[in-house]
Amino acid sequence: MAVILLFLRQQGMTALFRRATPVTQSIEALPNTAPQLGERHQLSYTQWVDILKREAEVAANKRPQRLTVLAGDSLSLWFPQKLLPEERTWLNQGISGETSTGLLKRLNLFNETKPETIFVMIGINDLIRGVEDSKILDNYRRIVTTLGASHPKSQIVIQSILPHGGEESTWEGKQKLLAISNNRIRELNQQLQNIATKEGIKYLDLHPLFADSQGNIRSDFSTDGLHLSPQGYLVWRSALQLYSEIELKQQPFAQ
Repeated sequence: MAVILLFLRQQGMTALFRRATPVTQSIEALPNTAPQLGERHQLSYTQWVDILKREAEVAANKRPQRLTVLAGDSLSLWFPQKLLPEERTWLNQGISGETSTGLLKRLNLFNETKPETIFVMIGINDLIRGVEDSKILDNYRRIVTTLGASHPKSQIVIQSILPHGGEESTWEGKQKLLAISNNRIRELNQQLQNIATKEGIKYLDLHPLFADSQGNIRSDFSTDGLHLSPQGYLVWRSALQLYSEIELKQQPFAQ
């Protein structure tokens, strides 16, 4: 199974969680396209859930130091392993096309792990599918409550929803993106921050780092107006690194 997982996670991604390695390669050397699975290896949602379940089981058994979970959609899924901040062991629980409802239903996959920190980014696919803001916010509240109950000692961090490319987008679902104003995303992010404050958890506002003067995602940070380029992931990495150093506490390691 490990061989299959390693094959499926391409372009620097890892199937079995592992401690991130230092960034020894320049950003220019990384491919400037969104990672894609080959046509013969497209996975169903159920297959992805099974893979993530198995990876979480490995993490639960090995109990690595400073385990950190990335929970979300394709933006988290394709975070290049070599760009993740060092000094942490990363468990990637992202699935392409994921929604807040889907994420909520599968939080139990990593219940038996004991992560130091859980980073959550979800919501853009809800918006693309026409889900109302009130439903997204309700799901976020339930996600936070569920994580808090399952991982009382973990630091939970909500990350803001990123802007999209607007008219400059080349993603195949461009018209769906255009139906979502970036102003709406900013307002939704404000509500997410309010939830974080009320629930006593952390909030990482990435939106300003990715937005241009018009409020769209910067073209050099995205491959198609929705997914991130290597430069975009480098910005995200830097934000995670700095935020961890300033806002998060290193927890005592317990087997």
